[in-house]
Amino acid sequence: MRVKRTYRLPPELADQIEDYAARKRVPQTRILEAALLSFLSPDGPERLEAALARRLDRLSRQLDRLEQNITISNEAVALFVRFWLTTTPPLPDSAQAAAKASGNERYKGFIEALGRRVETGSSLAREISLDVNSQRESTASGFED
Repeated sequence: MRVKRTYRLPPELADQIEDYAARKRVPQTRILEAALLSFLSPDGPERLEAALARRLDRLSRQLDRLEQNITISNEAVALFVRFWLTTTPPLPDSAQAAAKASGNERYKGFIEALGRRVETGSSLAREISLDVNSQRESTASGFED
């Protein structure tokens, strides 16, 4: 059995309920019942807290992975720059133009290769992880590279 009650709502709230009911194609009564049940439910705050905790945990894990990937990227760039600076001799002025043209071609090739890797979803972090795991497995089985 249902009991009929009359309550007064601010016009803005009544409009929101009406709009939501029209969008979802459900009676306004059902929306109000669900809202009241949720509000009056004794475990409502606990459910909300649990849902928030799950979302925060997921975000925390995503940020940890992001931090790890950024650290790997920074280290890879730093190692490359150090290696390049220590092994590349300065060029004489007469070879500057040819070196610049060659560098431009190599850079274009680098950008194309990077674009292919990004399109396929390849990542340095994943490759490093796979390499480290395979090295651990080979070391554990008694074989070394």
